[in-house]
Amino acid sequence: MALLEAKSLTKVVVPSSLIENPSPGNLQSTRLALHVTEDRSSCFVYIASGCHVYKVQIRMDDSLVSKGKESLLIPEHSQVMDSSVLTRCPHRSEVQSVVLAETDSNAYMVLGSVDSYGHLIVSKLDTSGKDVERLTYSVLPQDCGVGEVSWAGLCFNPSQWSMAAVARSFSKSIDVYDQDIHLRTLRTLWYPSSLNFIQNLSHVNGSSNIVAVTEGCQLTIWDLRMKENGGLLHRICGSVGDILYAVCSSSTGNIAVAGADRTVTIYDPRRWSALSRWVHCSKYEITGLAFSSIDSNYIYVQGVDYEVFCGQWRESSKVFSFRGDSNWLGFSKCSNRDVLGGWSDSGSIFVADVVAKRD
Repeated sequence: MALLEAKSLTKVVVPSSLIENPSPGNLQSTRLALHVTEDRSSCFVYIASGCHVYKVQIRMDDSLVSKGKESLLIPEHSQVMDSSVLTRCPHRSEVQSVVLAETDSNAYMVLGSVDSYGHLIVSKLDTSGKDVERLTYSVLPQDCGVGEVSWAGLCFNPSQWSMAAVARSFSKSIDVYDQDIHLRTLRTLWYPSSLNFIQNLSHVNGSSNIVAVTEGCQLTIWDLRMKENGGLLHRICGSVGDILYAVCSSSTGNIAVAGADRTVTIYDPRRWSALSRWVHCSKYEITGLAFSSIDSNYIYVQGVDYEVFCGQWRESSKVFSFRGDSNWLGFSKCSNRDVLGGWSDSGSIFVADVVAKRD
């Protein structure tokens, strides 16, 4: 098992000329995505406020990470290298989720955004961050966006970026698309709050077909190949009243969920049983989860009390943590690297670079 440590923790302030007053968003802080350059010298952070998506470039300098009380990491202050608004994201309501998908090509990546009506826009971005003017496709929801506005989530199939799933809370639905073609709609019993394609559980022609969704107090697993029972594969019910807000999967296929009960639960999808429960690991509700790309025995947990920590879920022990300076509007981890990014209500962006500790 590798030992993880924070290589750097950087804090920058988004220029008020770019975003003066960020829109409040939802409890789920899903309005941020980030991409690290190949040389790890900087990263591009994409954040959403109102109807627009913005790009902020941040330098990632090596620095000694200092610690304060209770071993909290203290961020180093830095400056924004570049910032701009993406002109090819014409949403008509508040953007609820922003997601980046890595492609097979090293020349470009894919940025997806979905607004509170469920309108999905996917754009190709140059990995250098220079070319952001190529619109790939745009998809309206099946009801053409005439319903109530609500939180909407988005995830890409990690092995097939053209496949995307869009969750709409008030509609109690998950729409699955192959680019701009609607494949099917999954109906949930409760309001969906998070969704994720599961890795390494079931592969057909190299692609994943299993979607995990948190709805109310339960975790629901859908198989996109199944027609019976609407594609429902399995449902795990938690404590009534304890709403789940986050779900993620590891490279080994394990599934993690967390929410209002402040407990991280790891499930083994082969037996649909709990491998581990990290009880009351956070002081307040947990709204974000991500397994480490270096070692899946570690997980990153983000709560509504501004705290983010890394811990070993088998040992139920924290490794390190840091805090934002106000409510999180967006938080995310790179899909293939242990780089975390968070955007707070005060306009600050925090970027943590985590590596395996050297002997």
